[in-house]
Amino acid sequence: MSDIPTPNALPRPEAELAELKRIWRQPPGWRALSEVNNGLIGPLFIATALLFFLLAGLLGLVIRAQLAFPGLTLVNPDTYNQVFTMHGTVMMFLFAVPAVEAVAIALLPSMLGARELPFPRLGAYAFLIYLIGGLLFYASIFFGIAPDGGWFMYPPLTSKAYSPGINTDMYLLGIGFIEISAIAGAIELIVGILRCRAPGMTLGRMPIYAWGILVFAAMVIFAFPAVIIASTLLELERAFDWPFFLPERGGDPMLWQHLFWFFGHPEVYVIFLPAAAMVSMIVPAMAQARLVAHSMVVTALVGTGFLSFGLWVHHMYTTGIPPLSLSFFAAAGFAVSIPSGLQVFAWIATFASAGKRIRFTTPALFILGFLFIFTLGGLTGVMVSVTPFDWQAHDTYFIVAHLHYVLIGGMVFPLFSALYYWAPALGSQLSERLGKTAFWLLFLGTNLTFFPMHISGFMGMPRRIYTFPSGFGLELWNLLSSIGAAMFAAGALVLLVDVVKNFRIGGQEGQENTWNAGTMEWLDSPEYGLRSIPLVRDRYPLWHDPDLKRQVEAGGHFLPFAATGRREALIGSPAEATPQYIAFVAGPGWGHVVAAVGTAGFFLALTGPFLIPAAVFFLIALAGFIGWVWHGTDFGPVGPERVDIGGGIVLPTHATGPVTTSWWAMVCTMLVSGTSYACLIGSYLFLWLVNGDAMWPPAGQGLPALGWGVTALALYGGAALSLVVASATLHDGRGWTHRLALLAGLGLLTAGMLADGWALWQGPIWPTLHAYGASAWGLFVWQVAHVLIALLMGSYTLARSLAGKLGGQRRLTLDNTRLFWLYTVAQGAVGIVLLHGFPRLLP
Repeated sequence: MSDIPTPNALPRPEAELAELKRIWRQPPGWRALSEVNNGLIGPLFIATALLFFLLAGLLGLVIRAQLAFPGLTLVNPDTYNQVFTMHGTVMMFLFAVPAVEAVAIALLPSMLGARELPFPRLGAYAFLIYLIGGLLFYASIFFGIAPDGGWFMYPPLTSKAYSPGINTDMYLLGIGFIEISAIAGAIELIVGILRCRAPGMTLGRMPIYAWGILVFAAMVIFAFPAVIIASTLLELERAFDWPFFLPERGGDPMLWQHLFWFFGHPEVYVIFLPAAAMVSMIVPAMAQARLVAHSMVVTALVGTGFLSFGLWVHHMYTTGIPPLSLSFFAAAGFAVSIPSGLQVFAWIATFASAGKRIRFTTPALFILGFLFIFTLGGLTGVMVSVTPFDWQAHDTYFIVAHLHYVLIGGMVFPLFSALYYWAPALGSQLSERLGKTAFWLLFLGTNLTFFPMHISGFMGMPRRIYTFPSGFGLELWNLLSSIGAAMFAAGALVLLVDVVKNFRIGGQEGQENTWNAGTMEWLDSPEYGLRSIPLVRDRYPLWHDPDLKRQVEAGGHFLPFAATGRREALIGSPAEATPQYIAFVAGPGWGHVVAAVGTAGFFLALTGPFLIPAAVFFLIALAGFIGWVWHGTDFGPVGPERVDIGGGIVLPTHATGPVTTSWWAMVCTMLVSGTSYACLIGSYLFLWLVNGDAMWPPAGQGLPALGWGVTALALYGGAALSLVVASATLHDGRGWTHRLALLAGLGLLTAGMLADGWALWQGPIWPTLHAYGASAWGLFVWQVAHVLIALLMGSYTLARSLAGKLGGQRRLTLDNTRLFWLYTVAQGAVGIVLLHGFPRLLP
């Protein structure tokens, strides 16, 4: 990093600034729907998340109204089941995780010293499918078809026998687009944080918030596939009678709990860690002091993320898991409190190090409220980590109280603090008077709502009941909780009025650094982002160099112009942020809009099941994707091949191979697929374990035909070799060798897939008879999906070649296709070895 020279601080021509404004200008009128800039998408994303928070809160008010007095029947039991299920589902899937991603998309580019994240169109697509699909999903409650099995959807109560309507399907398929949105956003954030930092911003100088989002996004990649697989397996059971969770045919409902909570418990930390990172950014600004123990807080974020994956069995203490196993998970529960406590002490020490009175602004009040509420939630979390105590408190209102103290204290209060803290950086400042009023109503309402639930839980009140009898001493505590919920709702209403009345999107040139913060999101960020990309020499650049703001606005740092006449990002190395090349970033377009409409429509139409509309929406989504990538990616060299970005640093305007952001995004995509496939393998082995060797395969089922398995393995290998040959012979793209290799690869991969499936068919292995067959065919179906995607990518690559859009310097399409293709082949080989080899090795 020390070899990065100081850029030239001479004044820049006004023509450069005018060109930047032209390139980054937002389309006028209704065409603004095609915009992808984080300056617009980020605030809209945040507003949508807050909308779902209010909508879920309204459902919570219905719950508390129903339970205000014993014996009330404001809603019938069936409707109540839908209300509490939708309350939890919307809060967890449509508010918590999207809100975290929304704030990151809005803030990270300027905080990292970048004009934009690398895939703004992917971020806009994630937002649109979330907006469209989320609103349609929420509307299901008005038609009586909303999910009604709890946000956790435990089988067998959600199997076809006990839930014959489409309510459960609405959850299993309707949640699909939300998971796609979350994973798409996570991929963009990972690549953006690692590759789009300003020169000099090493990992050691990266803001705590960026660290929190990096850990968050990595956890999304490794945790969310589990719930995708769980939902897929349950939908296969409901739609095609594949018995993954039916014990009478070899399934086990415990499989769902293992998969779901492998996602569900890390998700608590998925939303807590970014919120904690927000606190670590706000506390130094409020204290006007550097964060104490910065490196230890980073270590705590990473450690918490790692340990959280060992906590999923906390939700399964009463399911009969052996005591020795429970002891390990209980120890993990105690261990995870250590890094969380370390962060709390770091914040307290930072306030103490200031040596002055704390400014009790609205952001500071929400931080103090967070510390109080989250600490109480953490203490009860340690209590429920103790196995004998959990046996008593499980499925009582004590758990409801603990959950809400952790989630509201650990996520909602930091989010509201961030809303008031960063509002001036995104647009206009909110009202301190209304903000403090909202805080006290929310703080008092939270404690009045949920603290009494600890007591009613100790008294034995079970959760998820639609009414309760009188005479058991529960009346007072439920009434207090209902009054508290009304107070909380009043606070949320005041906050909403403040946002609607005072906030306007769009930073204004010359805006002030309201809190005298030290990080770079307070540099001016008009439509084009930063006027120039700053050189970073400290964790708090604005405190280290008070003149940095003027220098950046004068164009005195790196890339103060548009090198190629398009929207651009400066791409650096992942560890040291050393500049490597200048990359194009997407501008306004309609492909992602069409793809988003098609994606949301596809998943929601399947719930009907309306198969023809679903097919139409699928084709619409496919057309949108193809148009998006055909016209918006892999331009090849455009404009000057090398550009002096300042300070004598000369960079290429085009790159290929592992240095590119698209290569990194594809690797992240493969990690998602690999984690999903690992969950499927784990499901197969879990079902073998619960059935025993004698039932694997069971009577009436055979083993996959080994000869056809070996043939499939050879064909997969040939398909992989074909792509390697195509890549090696691409050259200038005008020859036919690479095209013939692509054609051969398409044929071999198709043949390999067919041979793979035929081996199961010849077993014979039937998926409806027993979980053995269902799990085997489940692995194959996942492989078929990947083969079809690989075939589509291969055909697309061939079409690009025939259109003259592929060559030695314009090969990103082929590089990405080869990566996914080789992954698909490797996944197929693992599946063949498992399905053919494992049963044959059993005694």
